[in-house]
This record gives sequence, structure tokens and C-alpha cells, in this order.
Amino acid sequence: MDLSTTYMRMKLANPLVVSASPMSMDLDSLRKMEDSGAAAVVLGSLFEEQVSHEAGELEFYLQYGADRWAESLTYFPRQQDYKLGPEEYLDHIAAAKKALGIPLIASLNGLSGGGWISYAKKIQQAGADAIELNVYFIPTDPNVSGPRVEEAHLAALQAVRSSVSIPVAMKLSPFFSSIASMAGRLASAGADALVLFNRFYQPDIDIENLQARPALVLSTSAEMRLPLRWIAILHGRVRASLAATTGIHTAADVAKMILAGADATMMCSALLEKGIDHLATVRAGLVEIMEAKEYESIEQMKGVLSLRNCPEPAAFERANYMKTLQSFGWTPTRE
Repeated sequence: MDLSTTYMRMKLANPLVVSASPMSMDLDSLRKMEDSGAAAVVLGSLFEEQVSHEAGELEFYLQYGADRWAESLTYFPRQQDYKLGPEEYLDHIAAAKKALGIPLIASLNGLSGGGWISYAKKIQQAGADAIELNVYFIPTDPNVSGPRVEEAHLAALQAVRSSVSIPVAMKLSPFFSSIASMAGRLASAGADALVLFNRFYQPDIDIENLQARPALVLSTSAEMRLPLRWIAILHGRVRASLAATTGIHTAADVAKMILAGADATMMCSALLEKGIDHLATVRAGLVEIMEAKEYESIEQMKGVLSLRNCPEPAAFERANYMKTLQSFGWTPTRE
């Protein structure tokens, strides 16, 4: 059985990719990921704020919004809290590249056109096989229009794309007014892959102390439905690979994403919960599903249930909408 897949010009042994997390910043953990069946690994992010050459720019981003949300400053890590500085990050790439035989995807997290973009080239020189550009940006200013947000994403991609020859993936938010249009524009601008979707962390309210607090909640399989839907819609309609992230926990989750049209599936929360060895369980389960359905390869399976195979996608979406609303039976209680 052929589990191989092509993801942004890279041939992977299977569709299982470890998404960015602190786990990937440890060499022993990286080796265990490879041994457990990971076909590629996305390293933890190097943040724009870490490599900004202008202290004023960093100060601006740390202070921006302070008057809008009293505790907003506490969401940002202090410079000394970062585990790896920019040069250490490059050293980690070089060491990991020597230690592993699977592709290494570096992660750049930023938005503005500052000096951090120059690190894309340094990341390539350090040995990374690809770059995942994570534009983690929530526009809270009501004067910032949707087109301005889109242009900022495109500008960041183009700046990175023009400085490197290795593949570049764009990790997207699901909050564009037209995801299909934005996906197409990013692919045309040079994105080799689209990673759907970025999972924004939501703050919680501490009522007792009247404070807003960061709250990390790991994903569940139920959250995969949003990327599942859009991968099914985009498969075969954009000139970029598609990676599914958020809610990938089981072999069934992986199989569903492949059937929808994903080229790769990315896992993090499941590994944090169950350990890196869980990758081997998922890989074995995927083989069982493929054997049961008589698929001989990932390529044969890929996109079988994508919207491209529906003659009238718009009608398909409306029909599913109505069926979903009518699927929940409810009987009024009579006294």
C-alpha cells in the first residue's frame, strides 16, 4: 500500500505531519516523531517580535490595544521569556536537519514588513526544507477594512516568497469574507500550500479577580469540520497543496481529510494529550481504513468526496444545510 503524498513540492512518506508546537524544539522529541511515523515536522514559530531590529516597533505591538483591554499586555510574552532567540532558532534548524531524515518546515510568525522577513533567507540557509508563514493577526480596529487585512497577508507572503527558493505555506485564519477567493489569490501570489486553519486562542474571564486570562484549550475532533468543509471546497480549485490542521486526533480524522482532498494532515493537540507514540497508532489505523475500503494509495483516495466531484456545488451546500437543520428531531412536551 502506498501512503505517500506530495505536499508543496515535497514527497512525503505519508500524510502525517506534526504541526508547530514546543515539542518540536527538542531534538529527542523530533527523533521520536520520525520513529513514530511522522512524515514531516513543523518547528515551533520564530516570532516577528523576536527578530525586529527596531525596539520601537516591538514596543508598539506590545502596547497596541492596551487602552482597549486592561489586561491585554499580559497576553504577550516578554522578550526574555522566549525559549530560543533568532540565532538559536537557526542553530536548532541546522542540528535538526542533521539528526533527521524527514523534511523540516520552519515557522515564521508575523505580519509587518520589518526586518524579520530577512530571516526567511537565513532559515533556508540553515537547512529548512520549507517555511510555514503564520500570519497570526486579529484586526480589532474598526477602521481597518477587510481589503486591507487581505493585502497585509498578501504582502507578507510576497516578501517571504521573493527571498527564498524553498516552498512556502500560508497558515490561514477562517475569518475572511470569501475564503475561496483569498485562497486563490494567495496561491497565485506564490503560496505552495495553504494550511487550514489557524486556531486562535481565546481569552477567558476570571470573575473572582476581574481579570482577563489567557486560556489554552486543546482541540477535539469536533473542530475538524470547519477545515474539512473548506478543503473539500478548495480541492482541485487552487494551485496549492492543502494541509488540514485543527481537530486531527484519530485515523478516521485523517481519512476524512484525505477523502475531502487534503494533501497532508497536521497534528498537535492529540500528541500533547496522548504522547508522540500516538502517531504510530494513527498510521496503523489509516492503513486499516484504506484496506477496508480497498484503496491502494493515498492518491487514489484523495478528494473522492470533494465538492469538485459534485456537478452543482452550490446546490449541494444548500441541500446539506437544509438536511442538517431538519435532522434534529424535536417533540414538544405536553403537560
